[in-house]
Amino acid sequence: MVRLTKIYTRTGDTGKTSLGDGTRVSKEELRVETYGTIDEVNSIIGLVRTHTKDSELIILDNILAAVQNELFDLGAEISIPLTKDNIEIIEKTKILDEQILRIEEEIDQLNFSLKDLDSFVLPGGSKASAHLHLARTVARRAERLMVRMNKQKKNSISETALKYVNRLSDLMFVAARYANQSDIGGIGDVLWQPGNTRG
Repeated sequence: MVRLTKIYTRTGDTGKTSLGDGTRVSKEELRVETYGTIDEVNSIIGLVRTHTKDSELIILDNILAAVQNELFDLGAEISIPLTKDNIEIIEKTKILDEQILRIEEEIDQLNFSLKDLDSFVLPGGSKASAHLHLARTVARRAERLMVRMNKQKKNSISETALKYVNRLSDLMFVAARYANQSDIGGIGDVLWQPGNTRG
């Protein structure tokens, strides 16, 4: 159980922070940027959920509630260097294959009712959809950072965590389409029209 008794600690005033295992590092460290970006995705999903509660988009709200909790778990996993000494700590929150399978099932469930695409989709439409597209793009940035971490130091992040973020951006895309095609949004896909603004 986490207990926060004081919000400011002054320990970060010199540009350093503590990782999940207590190691002190610079705030510009790639690992810190990566779990900070995961937190950014989570915050955007929180914004999305202001448009999905108590509506016909409640199916999305339930999906996103689970994702928000998992993103906290993922941030905790990334904040702890993957070493032999830290395995036991990471086990408590690490992303599991079952969570990826659940997201794949949710993608299929949402996608089942959607029209086939014959063009690329532009971000926008309803408020929920626009914010889901923002969550999608930030999730892709988080994925790129995770790949960079693994390239910098092999096995910095588990394969399962990488797969999760990849599926997450797919879920955000399908959820954005679902939000636009629901009765509450009623907008439909905003489609790219190649060269449409040329004279």
